[in-house]
Amino acid sequence: MATMKKRTLGYALPMLYWMLALSLAGVAQAPAATGASVSGPAGRDMTVDWAAMSVLDLDDAVAIAMAGNPGLDAAAARVRQAKAQVDQARSTYWPRLDANASGARVELSGNSYRQNLASARLLNPSATIADPEEYYNADLTASWTLFDGFERKFSNAAARYGEQSSTAALNDARRLLISAVALSFFSAQLALENIAIARADEAFNQRQLDDAEARQRVGTGSFSDVLNFQVRKNQAKTTRINQEYQYEIALYGLAALMGLPESRLPAHVQLAHLSPETADELAAPTVDPLILGAMKHRPDIQQVQWQIKQVEAQVKIARSDFYPTVFVTGSLDGERTGNPDLGRDDFGNRVQVGLSYNLFSGGFTRARVREVRQQRIELDKRLEELILSATSDIRSSAALVTTAQVQVALQRENVDLVQLTRDLVEKEYNAGQGSLVRLNEAQRDLTTAQSNLALALVGLRQAWVELETRSGTLLATYGISETP
Repeated sequence: MATMKKRTLGYALPMLYWMLALSLAGVAQAPAATGASVSGPAGRDMTVDWAAMSVLDLDDAVAIAMAGNPGLDAAAARVRQAKAQVDQARSTYWPRLDANASGARVELSGNSYRQNLASARLLNPSATIADPEEYYNADLTASWTLFDGFERKFSNAAARYGEQSSTAALNDARRLLISAVALSFFSAQLALENIAIARADEAFNQRQLDDAEARQRVGTGSFSDVLNFQVRKNQAKTTRINQEYQYEIALYGLAALMGLPESRLPAHVQLAHLSPETADELAAPTVDPLILGAMKHRPDIQQVQWQIKQVEAQVKIARSDFYPTVFVTGSLDGERTGNPDLGRDDFGNRVQVGLSYNLFSGGFTRARVREVRQQRIELDKRLEELILSATSDIRSSAALVTTAQVQVALQRENVDLVQLTRDLVEKEYNAGQGSLVRLNEAQRDLTTAQSNLALALVGLRQAWVELETRSGTLLATYGISETP
């Protein structure tokens, strides 16, 4: 049971990795399971004809995930938010035009009426005051900031850098999603391969069981041989059932990453079987070019670099308070009493040029500048740490690839040797020249060697995915261009 829990967690790790990545980088409607049209984060539509698909390969799984995963839609929404912030920053270069209108009916209190009437009759004994009285006002005001200490200039720059940072975050989410899909896909392939190995083991023991029962019936075989092969067949069946469970839960995780409804693939769709290693997979990784490329192409590194530029602009925004603000305003004001029928004689106008300059604010501006500068230092150190971590990760991943390549070669050779040994021991046993114990051992060695080969092959491909993820080449590997 402990082994089963450990394996189950291993199949779930790609999903947990993707969820953590989304929370650090910063989930839209999933595609339908039959003939669905899904819209990707960059507006790219993809129609999935599930009825015509019987085998799902990794390239298709990645393409569907890129179009349908809701986490990418969330990251794309953040990019659109950043673009809107750029437009907001640009709007400050334009004049502002406001129109206002108001109407009021004022009824004086008794005391106020008598006081106002008395004041009016001091000047004109026959004067009267209308009560209640209606007042109407209308104005059109234009204002334009001529100079604000370059705040607008650097606010625009900060907004543009923020947009680039959000775009890099989207590319990073895409990179991590592809990695999670690939790792989950390979985990499911491993379970599928183990199912095939268990079925072959089950069929072998069933064949031996049939032969043992036939020999027992004619008096040339023992009942213990029959029991032995029955137990071995049941053990193989148990292994197959456990691997079918692992395959099922691996498919659930893969379907969730692909954005499928209910996290489930259509029942008739099967994963492509594990294929033999290729020459490219056995080629030695070139570490130094990968490290240099990661400094240019890893989206998380690009994101921090854009954030540094954004903070540099924010330092200059904070310093803009050391300069005065110059503005000009003009207004057309109208006022009328009694009715809202404002005419030309009811309007006046005003033009004003003003200057605002803060002389003292308790050191607020200097403290703000110091704060933003410390943010820059924080980001510089974060970038330095990220580069060191990326370099170390790439070197360790390259070493893992090299080790996995050796393991695949050894395990494939071992399978051939153990297969030959098992076949010879089987012939000896059937001829009455070999022991049952030796046959059991040879068959067990064969299934172990086959499982080890499958594990080594999956480990090699997962190691390559990890290396490409850490070097920032994963998008290019699957033919996906970065969002500009």
